[in-house]
Amino acid sequence: MDVERTELPGIGVRFEFETKRGVRLGVVAHREGRRDFILYDPDDPDSALECVVLDAEESGALGELLGGARIIEKINRLHHEIDNLVSRQLHVDATSPYAERSLGDTRARTRTGASIVAIVRSDGVETGPTPSSLLHVGDRLVTIGTEEAVDGVDRILRGIE
Repeated sequence: MDVERTELPGIGVRFEFETKRGVRLGVVAHREGRRDFILYDPDDPDSALECVVLDAEESGALGELLGGARIIEKINRLHHEIDNLVSRQLHVDATSPYAERSLGDTRARTRTGASIVAIVRSDGVETGPTPSSLLHVGDRLVTIGTEEAVDGVDRILRGIE
């Protein structure tokens, strides 16, 4: 599926695509976190039939429903294909020594062998986080590895290791 991206100076970014059924949709991602979901008129692609405005919290919840669920679904399929593979969402709480620090500071993969494949937070899902990705209180880290390795990441996040 092709997604058109248009920079909107001073506003944010607009994404547009057409579904397999021919419905044209758009999302305007405002800098402050608001999202406008646009359903275009099939007879006039420049006219909107409907525009649903969501604040940052609402758009984050929707993003989590759409993106987070897809990631978890794919990971769960892997469980059936690979023995001894587990995935869990590990929480970064206020007592974690890694809250407000980078993912790389945990050295989780080096120390345990487990992989953190996504960060789920109130404003969306970050897939394939990099070592420079900041961890915030309330984040959930989608972690894959052996049971022992995932437990190790949990201990790291809690400051036990």
